[in-house]
Amino acid sequence: MTIEDKIKNSETRIFKAVFPNTTNHYDTLFGGTAMHMMDEVAFITATRFSRQRMVTVSSDRIDFNRPIPAGTIVELVGVVSHIGNTSMKVKVEIYVEQMYSEEREKAVTGEFSFVAIDENKKPVSIIK
Repeated sequence: MTIEDKIKNSETRIFKAVFPNTTNHYDTLFGGTAMHMMDEVAFITATRFSRQRMVTVSSDRIDFNRPIPAGTIVELVGVVSHIGNTSMKVKVEIYVEQMYSEEREKAVTGEFSFVAIDENKKPVSIIK
């Protein structure tokens, strides 16, 4: 299997409803909740690509371009964007959809860095 095939096969998509218990006093999704969901999708993507123990080492940049209101649906999409020897980057985008219309927009974009580790928590090569 080629690297391109592995990247394609590891793309991760998760849908969630935005309920009031995940929103702030503006009735929009908490930024920290969005970051939590993004890190989880990035972790799943990195693990599906490498099939190794992966740990988050940084979030490089997260841009909140649009508020995500309560009562909407979000889709989180994770894609491997860079592969190093022991590390990789995963780009995650959050799209917001209105529940009762076809309206859909990109709301948040971020990138997360991961390192592959062995049973002793030491970095190991991603590509075997």
